[in-house]
Amino acid sequence: MTTPFPALLRPHADDLDRLAAIGRRRRLMPIAGVDFASNDYLGLAGSARLAGAVRDALARGVAVGAGGSRLLRGNHAEHDALEAEAAAFFGSESALWFSSGFAANAALLATLPQKGDLIVHDALVHASAHEGMRLARAPAVKAAHNDADAVEDAIRAWRGDGGTGTPWIAVESLYSMDGDRAPLDALAAVAERHDAMLLIDEAHATGVFGPDGRGLAHALEGQANVVTLRTCGKALGSEGALVCGPAVVREFLVNRARGFIFSTAPSPLMAAAVREGLRMLADEPERRARLAALIDAAALLLAPLGVKATGSQILPLIVGEDVAAMRLAEGLQAAGFDVRGIRPPTVAVGTARLRISLTLNVTLDDVAALAGVLGRLQ
Repeated sequence: MTTPFPALLRPHADDLDRLAAIGRRRRLMPIAGVDFASNDYLGLAGSARLAGAVRDALARGVAVGAGGSRLLRGNHAEHDALEAEAAAFFGSESALWFSSGFAANAALLATLPQKGDLIVHDALVHASAHEGMRLARAPAVKAAHNDADAVEDAIRAWRGDGGTGTPWIAVESLYSMDGDRAPLDALAAVAERHDAMLLIDEAHATGVFGPDGRGLAHALEGQANVVTLRTCGKALGSEGALVCGPAVVREFLVNRARGFIFSTAPSPLMAAAVREGLRMLADEPERRARLAALIDAAALLLAPLGVKATGSQILPLIVGEDVAAMRLAEGLQAAGFDVRGIRPPTVAVGTARLRISLTLNVTLDDVAALAGVLGRLQ
């Protein structure tokens, strides 16, 4: 017998019913089937090296929990070591570790732009960026997706209306639902022309692209007007996120970012795991090579079925209607493939899709088998 909910929660129950009626009610699912859904792109999450790094840290007395915020007693030597090693690895002046990519992205946009500034964001930037902009001191305007001219037009219009502060350009280098890349060189040129700061979310590029997996923005790292966000729970196989950029940005976040100041510090054990993950990026380039080969082969197998070949590990199949996308995903899941349907508001209305994610947890035979089942279901 289901426990009745209080009358005060009737609006919440009604909202859930509405979501279910249009095929948008979410639910938690156990891990099952061949992995075409995770962001564990290099297969590090279950690797022996990461597990060994955690065991070694435990053996030398590293605590499981931090015990407090970084500004109280929660600042551990493992945190400091990770940040120093990450700055050296990515080529930035400094790095600051947050508990998650969402927390870091929200903190960046809620904290760094000041009154009198302007935020110009890509139309498809992540929900975490929108959360930060909702709390920001500066107004935000949307620019057409991957359109550097639209970003420049927004800044010029703002200047024409008397804007005198700093423009902040917020983009992702590799978009998580479409698998396409931002025109970073063009955006950097816009930032240079207009004395703007460029915030680049490298969540899905870190570890996969660039020398030693240093991302698509590696050539811009270290510039005084560039801040990058590198999540550690995707290709790095652990958790948390690193904000890389000028030292003054790090110090300002430590002093002003409420999401950092008032949060218990991430586990020192996870800091040890991320440190090992960075070493693995440099030591095991064959992982990136294997993933690149899988991306190329998967494009040939899946493109005839309508799956977009993006040149990245993220391959979308746009279905359109929410219910149809979810039914197709359920059919694949029933056949043993963990493929998830993505619906609004994560993506635009009318663009519900399957998000096929390629990782080293699958083989080319797995991709071929997926293609066979998908072809029969369509």
